[in-house]
Amino acid sequence: MPIRTTAKPTRRANSATTVRPELVEGPASAQMAGYQAASYAEPNLADWLPGSYSADADLLPDLGLLTARSRDLGRNNGLMASAQQTLRDNIIGSVLRLSASPDYRLLNWSREQAREWANTTEAKFRSWADTTDCDAADTHTLLGLSLQALGGALLNGDAIALPLWLPKSGNQWATRLMLIEADRLCTPLHLAQRADIRGGIEFDAYGAPVAYHILKQHPGDIFAFGATAGVQDWERIPARNPIGRRRVIHLHDKERTGQSRGKPVVSAVMREIRMAGDYAHNELQASVTNSLVAAFLETDLDSESAAALFGSDPREIWKTNSVQAKRDGLLTKKMASGGIVNLPPGTRINTVAPGRPNASFEAFMLATLRHIAAGMNLPYELLLKDFSKTSYSSARASMLEAWRYFNGRRRWLTDTWLKPVYELWLEEAINTGHVEAPDYYQNRYAYQRARFIFGGRGWVDPVKEATAAQIRVQTGLSTLEKECAEQGEDYEEILDQQAIEQTMRQERGLPPLGAILQMQQQQQQQQPADTSNPDKTAPEADDDFEDPATDPAETPDKTNKD
Repeated sequence: MPIRTTAKPTRRANSATTVRPELVEGPASAQMAGYQAASYAEPNLADWLPGSYSADADLLPDLGLLTARSRDLGRNNGLMASAQQTLRDNIIGSVLRLSASPDYRLLNWSREQAREWANTTEAKFRSWADTTDCDAADTHTLLGLSLQALGGALLNGDAIALPLWLPKSGNQWATRLMLIEADRLCTPLHLAQRADIRGGIEFDAYGAPVAYHILKQHPGDIFAFGATAGVQDWERIPARNPIGRRRVIHLHDKERTGQSRGKPVVSAVMREIRMAGDYAHNELQASVTNSLVAAFLETDLDSESAAALFGSDPREIWKTNSVQAKRDGLLTKKMASGGIVNLPPGTRINTVAPGRPNASFEAFMLATLRHIAAGMNLPYELLLKDFSKTSYSSARASMLEAWRYFNGRRRWLTDTWLKPVYELWLEEAINTGHVEAPDYYQNRYAYQRARFIFGGRGWVDPVKEATAAQIRVQTGLSTLEKECAEQGEDYEEILDQQAIEQTMRQERGLPPLGAILQMQQQQQQQQPADTSNPDKTAPEADDDFEDPATDPAETPDKTNKD
């Protein structure tokens, strides 16, 4: 493990003025820094001297501890567990569909040919992805594997899958995925000095991964199960086989050039989450402790006489049979609600004001949790699942900001995980004759072009947002395909089902649904306005208010009760 050092500022001889290290030879002093943030004269910044290292030098020495702490928070901190589930639910959700869209222009196809090829390919893909045939462990569907991979990337920083070729009798597909823990990807001890291997990944001169060094056994098994076989045995797996087929899929978020591994999503606010959890626990524990203290006894009696009031050993009574003790009158005396206790002269009972719960606890935790939410790119309302103090406009704005982040994560997940998986399956489907693709290897991009449909985002106000979607489609700003995809639906399946339902309504002599809506609108337009009561109550106020305090539902009743 490399030793990290922090550069210290040098000082001039016979001078107390601290200067920037790079300007030691020149006449400039720290007070002449072009940026105040780079000045050593600022008291708050004088001892802030972080080193300037490469992406791997900054991350890899700390990655093991970061990952362990992230997992501990995920196991024992409710806020962290909720945040992880919120990210999985909104990035992937409960739906994962392939939407194949081959580039028909590059293939010299018509749009109808491309649509027909896409529909056939999607159906074949579902027979693999929606069954456990895609999992080497024969346990999860592709949706389950994707949720597990995303969770691993968020919690550990990395998720690794090994595409395997495992033909089984009775199954038409041989491509299967095996997920492995990120801890197993590490540099072998005897290769630690090689500069081209970092974090267990072997790179070429251009930074492209050549091979992955993976332990045959999880290193933590030696502590829990005493396993020794395979704990120190590595297997070198090439990134691709000789014909270019992937042998490793590495899901991680690469933020800097030269970064080999990913980091947990909670790294920037890990300290705050830990301390906020401890503070909340301590406040709860203090409240419980203080609630148990009822009173103190002040007396001038000697210790033996005072002990006789409540018994010399109050806990001793619980060692005996309670029923027998009650008969014998051995129960320890205690103060009961509304009871009167005769005390000897000079004896006083002083109650205790516990001072809990802390009046400033909620405000302090609110500010802390907002900071944590910002660090995790989540709105506070979504992180805490608390929309009680949010208006429709505020909730809508928060969710729009959140969906910018979720859509970016969906694109990242598609490019680094789902598309490589689709390419592996498509290659097998073409080579085995399940999908026709002439000149596939010369037109890989055109055939592999696709996107994925995830779980729908839902609505804050279904009426308003459905109306807005209708306007976007009618004005040409959107399409039915896009609007359905945002709700996790396939527009072709919607159209097919609508055609089936329309045929069934005609067979039963029922009017189309659109005709019913038009009749209702015509009746509303033809109905005369009611002018008989000019003092009729004003229309109900819209719930789209900015301040919850101005909500008509929250306005106090000012009716004259006289």
